[in-house]
Amino acid sequence: MLTVSPSIAPEIFRIAPGFRALSIYVEAAPVLHPDIGHKALQEACEVILAGEPEWAESHLAAWDEVFQKFGAKPKRTPCSAAALRKRVLRDGMMPTLDPIVDLYNAVSLRYAIPVGGENISAYQGAPCLSVAKGTETFDTIKEGETVVEYPSQGEVIWCDDIGVTCRRWNWRQGIRTRLSVEAQQMWFILESLPQMPLEKLHEAGRMLTNGLEKMMPGLWLEVALIEEQHQ
Repeated sequence: MLTVSPSIAPEIFRIAPGFRALSIYVEAAPVLHPDIGHKALQEACEVILAGEPEWAESHLAAWDEVFQKFGAKPKRTPCSAAALRKRVLRDGMMPTLDPIVDLYNAVSLRYAIPVGGENISAYQGAPCLSVAKGTETFDTIKEGETVVEYPSQGEVIWCDDIGVTCRRWNWRQGIRTRLSVEAQQMWFILESLPQMPLEKLHEAGRMLTNGLEKMMPGLWLEVALIEEQHQ
C-alpha cells in the first residue's frame, strides 16, 4: 500500500524554528455522506464569528513573521488560514466547494491553522518543503487561462519531482495536484508554529480524520507528526 513520506529541507527550520506538522495519508472509500464537509464548514464559520481560540491571533501573527522572513508580503499573500478567516469575518460565511475541501477548510478555520489537501496520485515523487531556486514551474490560472509561473528565488515552496505544488509555503495551490472528492489517494498537511499548542495540532488532525471517516466509512489512513530531528 502506498504511503507518503514528505521531506522538510533543513533551512525551513531556520526560517521557522519549532515548525511542526501533521501528515495524513488517506486511501479513500466510497463517499456515503458528502454533507459532512458542508456541515463542518458552517459550524466553523459560526465559531469564528462568535470568537476564536485564545492562541489564534498569535499563531497567525507568527505566520506573518515567517512569510516576511522569506520575502513574502503577508498582507498581499497571507498564509491560507489567515486568508480563510478574513473572508469569513468579512462575508459571514464560506461558499461550499467540494465535500473534502469544505472539511479541511473547516479544520483550518476552527484551529487557525494552514491545511493543505492534495491528490497525491498526481505527484511524481514525494512532497518536499524547500526553498525555491526560482526555476521550478508552477501551473495556475490567470484570467481563466492556464499559465505557468515561477516562484521567487528564496521563496518557501511545496514541490515534487516535476515542479511546485504550492507557492509561498501554503498561499496558493497548483492545478495539477488539486484535491477533490473523486481522488482515491489523498494527502493532507496541517502546518503549525509553536504558538499553537501541540495538543491542539493533534486535535485538529482528529477533527479532519473523524470527519473523513464519517464521510467515507471504510477508508484507510495514516497519521504522522513531522518535526525537526535533533541529532
